Amino acid sequence: MTLFIKGRALIPGNAEGEAVVSHEPLSFWGGINPYTGEITDRRHDHFGINVAGKVFLFPKGRGSSTGSAVLLESIRNGVAPAAIINMKEDPILALGAIISDELYLKTIPVLVISEEDFSKIMEGDWLKIDPEGMILVTPASG
Repeated sequence: MTLFIKGRALIPGNAEGEAVVSHEPLSFWGGINPYTGEITDRRHDHFGINVAGKVFLFPKGRGSSTGSAVLLESIRNGVAPAAIINMKEDPILALGAIISDELYLKTIPVLVISEEDFSKIMEGDWLKIDPEGMILVTPASG
């Protein structure tokens, strides 16, 4: 059954891709390889998973202002997530997406959704996001 979720677009845009759903906060600095898109934080629940071209959901960022630069570099290298969805605003990641749009004319949507809506999205679901923050969720099983 298809589901519609209304998110708040911190950085608006169109995107679609397979959902990678983590329940752990993540710092992009030291947590994502900006040349491959792989999660490199050994303590993270998705260590070794590649988020390039996927819609990456995780509760919130975890520190380091350098995360903006890592996201910026991953966008420039074409290995960033298609979109990022959190439960809490992350100005560090939003800044990386904004700078990428200014420097490279490339960005990715960054959205915030409620904890209740976050729990409705499962690993492998297909998500389609529009600039107003509407998320169309098609379950992986159907």
